[in-house]
Amino acid sequence: MSSPTAEILSVTTLPLSGRIAVITGASSGIGAATAQRLVSLGAKVALLARRKSKLDALVAEITAAGGTALAIEVDVTSPEQVAAAAATVTAELGRASILINNAGVMLPAPITETRVNDWESMIDLNLTGALRVIGAFTPALTASAQENGVADLVNISSIAAQNVFPSFAVYSATKAAISHLSRHLRAELGPADVRVSMIEPGLVETELASHVTDPAVTDWINGAAQAMTLLKSEDIAETIGFTVALPRHVNLQQVTVMPTHQV
Repeated sequence: MSSPTAEILSVTTLPLSGRIAVITGASSGIGAATAQRLVSLGAKVALLARRKSKLDALVAEITAAGGTALAIEVDVTSPEQVAAAAATVTAELGRASILINNAGVMLPAPITETRVNDWESMIDLNLTGALRVIGAFTPALTASAQENGVADLVNISSIAAQNVFPSFAVYSATKAAISHLSRHLRAELGPADVRVSMIEPGLVETELASHVTDPAVTDWINGAAQAMTLLKSEDIAETIGFTVALPRHVNLQQVTVMPTHQV
């Protein structure tokens, strides 16, 4: 009989071996860091984003380290591109058993400025785009769960889904929708052995802040970065890796990850 320690090592050495992970928004930040972390845990990864050159560079890095990665140029606001990406993943890597919904944009500004184009961009990418990806890959997740006993859908939300930040009303609304959507999907997909998790990070050093055009918000973000040590993309990637590598009967529904000094 093997010892408990031997059994633990056999499970945890490469806990994602044989699993295929799809990551949106994978060209930089949390998406790119998550790709590298999941590969280190044994997964093959499909990287979805609009910037193909960055995806290709990340694939080359992963491949050089002995991993398997596939770059797919896709805009998640396009139903046709998302559907084509799902077909490509299945054809070239196999059936996805992990989906990381990470693509998003943050364009905060006072509601009185009526930036309708920015509102629509955030809603279409952060919410509708996430729904398109979920719809395209859920059949693979449920089939993988039926075959292997587990699959994972991880939605990247934000602490803005729970807290109140002036000028972030529309962005926060999209993230609140993602968090509540995740709760409902867990009830719907959990009985089919698809675990649904939402990760709600606080302030993270990513390109997301570079999208901001409102001077007051930019000053607030810069001030926060000077006042505290912000989270790194790798911190969130580590959390995601831990979440999807848990035993199949364990589902972290909601994980809030904050800089120690952020309140």
